[in-house]
Amino acid sequence: MRKFLLLFLVLSAALWAQPGEPGSDAPAGEETAEVTEEQTEPAEETIEETVVEETIEETQEGEEVERAQSASMDLKDLFISGGPFMYPLLLALLIGIAVSVERFLSYRKVKINVGSFLEKMGGFIRKGDVKGAEELCERTRGPVAAIMHAGLLRHDKGLEAVEKAVESSGGIEMAYLEKGIVVLASVSSIAPMLGFLGTVSGMIRAFGEIAAAKNVEASLVAGGIQEALITTATGLVIAIPIQISHNYFISRIGKFVVDMEEASIFLVDTLAEMEHLKQL
Repeated sequence: MRKFLLLFLVLSAALWAQPGEPGSDAPAGEETAEVTEEQTEPAEETIEETVVEETIEETQEGEEVERAQSASMDLKDLFISGGPFMYPLLLALLIGIAVSVERFLSYRKVKINVGSFLEKMGGFIRKGDVKGAEELCERTRGPVAAIMHAGLLRHDKGLEAVEKAVESSGGIEMAYLEKGIVVLASVSSIAPMLGFLGTVSGMIRAFGEIAAAKNVEASLVAGGIQEALITTATGLVIAIPIQISHNYFISRIGKFVVDMEEASIFLVDTLAEMEHLKQL
């Protein structure tokens, strides 16, 4: 009886243990599978993120290359991209350069040492050699020599005639000195206006393309905005140096005016002195 009871207990224990082992194995397998899946999913996500980052970096590098290529535009490309208003701007630039060069060479040619010239003139006049003074004026270029020569030609008609001759000759010389200055002033004021007009034209074109397009993209308005900016920059680039040259030439003219006034006063005073001494 005891043997049967022990056998029954052993069999019961064995039967109770067998269902527990498969159950314990199954959760362990499920946990292993879940761990494997959890480990696999981050790995896949890491690979996808790496691919996305590489794609983004390649795209950024491609955009930087395209931007570098588009930024390296030469003057011809800029001129074409500026639109039709670049042609009058180019004409204004050529006119301004031509007038500036001509005025610079002209002023340089007629520049003299006024102090040395007046000293020589005074020597001739005090000696009574008016003919020698006239020949000196004829050999010397510039407005100072011109007004002195005009005054000497009227010395025998009195000081009033000399003063009138000097004044008339000074007006003629001033007209010569101011030749082309109005052109420079016009170029320096018109060039920015042409640039702003090109800006308005470019913006009108850009907004027209926006209105005509269903899907607005940056490439649609880039051409018009580029045209606007190029014409504005070109107008300013032309106007600034031309305005500087205009101001420089105005200062040179002022210096010539001072020299002519000094020479005319010197001539009248010297002639008055010699007439007073009765040496002419």
